Amino acid sequence: MKNNILDYKLEELQDWMKTNKEPAFRGKQVIGWLYKGIDSFDDMKNIPKALTEKLKDKFSLSLPKIVKVYESKIDNTKKLLLALEDGNLIESVLMKYKHGNSICVSTQVGCRMGCKFCASTVDGMKRNLTAGEIISQILVGEKILNERISNVVLMGSGEPFDNYDNVNKFIDLVTADYGLNIGQRHITISTCGIVPKIYEFADKNTQVTLAISLHAFSDEKRKQIMPIANKYSIKEILDACNYYIEKTKRRVTFEYSLVKDVNDSKEDSKSLAKLLKGMLCHVNLIPVNEIKENSFRKSSDKTIEDFKEILKSYGIEVTVRREMGSDINAACGQLRRSYLNSQQNQ
Repeated sequence: MKNNILDYKLEELQDWMKTNKEPAFRGKQVIGWLYKGIDSFDDMKNIPKALTEKLKDKFSLSLPKIVKVYESKIDNTKKLLLALEDGNLIESVLMKYKHGNSICVSTQVGCRMGCKFCASTVDGMKRNLTAGEIISQILVGEKILNERISNVVLMGSGEPFDNYDNVNKFIDLVTADYGLNIGQRHITISTCGIVPKIYEFADKNTQVTLAISLHAFSDEKRKQIMPIANKYSIKEILDACNYYIEKTKRRVTFEYSLVKDVNDSKEDSKSLAKLLKGMLCHVNLIPVNEIKENSFRKSSDKTIEDFKEILKSYGIEVTVRREMGSDINAACGQLRRSYLNSQQNQ
């Protein structure tokens, strides 16, 4: 398989041009076309034919193929089922807000973290996505919307810090002024808590928002929901988060999926508040998405409201995530899995 040209930074393309006896400035011309979302090297109007043929011979330019687009009748959220060049399926979600268009992108095909509330993990992890495959989801999203996407969340299928190098290269590409030029503060990375990578990422001293999938106040309770809790304790995760805060001066978001009769009691809320009190952080409460592969059920609206108010009473900044695309299986992995099941049953 040829190298995906979307995996290349500007300096890497410029080096390739020099090696292949082409002027370095052609690298900037080529990369400018790539981020316009072109489908073919032939669409590069100011590139000589001879260079176009060299590029075709060396590289692939393959945006994911759109298998299906599901549009919510509730809030115009669009769920994309995309096929990669090798036939693997991934999902992205387009969301419209007053502050601009957001996309939730996948970083892996599947996931091996095994969180019990997530459909992405059911069949395990197939492979990592390259930086170009992650960025191509944004390019496809902008073509569908015919508008700029200004916010990116790495919270789709996969654990970003389990694909650390490709995710970091993606951040370099997506924030570059020659590319999509999306500011670091408009990017959020969600991790279930791979502690060494939190420290490593903190040392990069970016302005990217770090979100931690916490979902419980104690190790014992967290182990019931998330296998990663058997490797890293909550104390280890919080120590890493405090290091991130110290390095970047950025607050950390803690994601907390509320599961009926599992982690949504008033005592759970009080214990979580005591755990996080005094920390530069924000709690994002998430009504759990119900999937048929487990028995987890969403907490009632009153329980969610009570949980929020208790956190607020302890001085914890808290919001309840707006449920986007609830009528189109917009949660991680649901669409891919249901599509694969339907193909097997045909």
